[in-house]
Amino acid sequence: MSKRWETKKEIRDNRRKYSDRYTFGDFVFDVFFWIPELLFLPFRMIFWLIRGVGRVIGSLFDGI
Repeated sequence: MSKRWETKKEIRDNRRKYSDRYTFGDFVFDVFFWIPELLFLPFRMIFWLIRGVGRVIGSLFDGI
């Protein structure tokens, strides 16, 4: 290969490697990260609600 082609290839590879663009791979990673969060969030909210109500009731009985 010519010297010019190799330098252009190196510049292009470096530009891709160190770019801050949001790529399709980043999107897939974000989706795979957020799916479990979205699935478990309602269950965690119900758990926190029941736990909070239980603590309030428990503190009411402690005051008696």
